[in-house]
Amino acid sequence: MNLIDGKKIASQILDELAKKIARFPRKIGLAVLMVGDNPGSQAYVRMKKKACAQLGIDSLTEQLDADTSPETVLQKIEVLNHTPAIDGILVQLPLPDHYNPQQITRAIDPNKDVDGFHPMNVGKLLLGEDGGFIPCTPHGIQLLLEKSQIEIAGKHVVIVGRSNIVGKPLAALLVQKRRGCNATVTIVHSQSEHLSDITRTADILIAAIGQPHFITNKLVKPGAVVVDVGINRMQDETGNVKLVGDVDFSSVAPIASWITPVPGGVGPMTIALLMQNTYESALRRG
Repeated sequence: MNLIDGKKIASQILDELAKKIARFPRKIGLAVLMVGDNPGSQAYVRMKKKACAQLGIDSLTEQLDADTSPETVLQKIEVLNHTPAIDGILVQLPLPDHYNPQQITRAIDPNKDVDGFHPMNVGKLLLGEDGGFIPCTPHGIQLLLEKSQIEIAGKHVVIVGRSNIVGKPLAALLVQKRRGCNATVTIVHSQSEHLSDITRTADILIAAIGQPHFITNKLVKPGAVVVDVGINRMQDETGNVKLVGDVDFSSVAPIASWITPVPGGVGPMTIALLMQNTYESALRRG
């Protein structure tokens, strides 16, 4: 078993970015809007702010109460859309239940949509067009595999989970006719029949279902590459809260050829690709 070190690869990406940003003729700005106090979201926002500080990107974070009206958030997005100093805008997900996430995403200028969730950017990804932003976690997974010299072309990739954040855009990315892609992709989800029969055919199994330890060794083909996207909080026997993935690491690691840890696998790549998208946005805007 080989461990895929997302922290190390993300650090390499950030080091290269830092050199480019140091040469950039003006300050780059990233705005983050967060509604509510979801603990997972708070942790990610802290990581984003830390990465911005490390790279010299101006970070504007606005924390709003959970009962803030969608209209207020839409107004703030409109202001940021027209603020020259802001190159990237993201609204931290998940949003409170009274929000329509699609409405919020569509309000962001697609040229500042560094999360890559605007329909225009999703459409460009699906069509294989250049000039859009690829969602950060899917792109991070693709680069994680590529930079670990794990062959993707022609391999059967099974993605467990069909979210708009990971599962669907990742499938759209990995089937593209481009370097580091060209995979045969299957998505399985809560309504899939014979799930284990399908997952056990995967050369590369990607778990993005949001259920702790869902993937056990019974669902994995020996020798498969296993990528764990899950971030779940669980209490251990002593009552301490720890982060665990969607993969039961202890049972799967002995039979996998490569596996990502949680934490330290996909998470750091998501942050690195967000920073990269923000830099790309500034580059295009001049």
